[in-house]
Amino acid sequence: MAGTSSVLTDNSLVSRLDQRLHVLEGVLALLSGLTVFALMLLAVVSVSGRNFFNAPLPGYVDWIQQAMPLIAFMGISYTQRNGGHIRMDMLVGALKGRPLFVVEFLTTLAMLVLMVLLVWGTWAHFQRSFDFGSPLWSRDSTMDIGLPIWPAKLLAPVAFSVLCLRLTLQLWVYGRAVILGEENPVAVPLPVDVATQAAMEAEHVSGHDS
Repeated sequence: MAGTSSVLTDNSLVSRLDQRLHVLEGVLALLSGLTVFALMLLAVVSVSGRNFFNAPLPGYVDWIQQAMPLIAFMGISYTQRNGGHIRMDMLVGALKGRPLFVVEFLTTLAMLVLMVLLVWGTWAHFQRSFDFGSPLWSRDSTMDIGLPIWPAKLLAPVAFSVLCLRLTLQLWVYGRAVILGEENPVAVPLPVDVATQAAMEAEHVSGHDS
């Protein structure tokens, strides 16, 4: 999808790491999209069953509860890599060179600290739910059909850990750009001007995305 950033690549180590991590991020984002599609199908089955057979899909709300972490968290690292998260583009876009990368480094560092804390907290939340000695290894379950909740709780620390890897890689790149004075570092989203953004969006709409 076209956005307000571009990511450069080359044959350097950091770029190769970026591209390999991006493959994982793409798989997780695809999984998130497939989950949305699956929930649409479940909704059709549930509504059709209720209207035509007076028998809605059992545990429909339970399945939605299980799927929410897939939809909410699996694509966050992919979006971070491509510069798709909400940010103050008017402010950041006015900066260039070292001032830009200093700001990017500080904000990325703050995000990394927050995400490390979230990984710790969500992993503890998962551990409170998981128990080898319990039925289905779960101390808790959904209200209707009794699905174990620990798989859904595990998805949050997994997704946040991938995002931590992405943020660590971006910190490396931003720090090197500040020290070496690089203008266009690889593996991080770089702001683009309005004309370039319009061209990217036109290419996306025309179906010629690379």
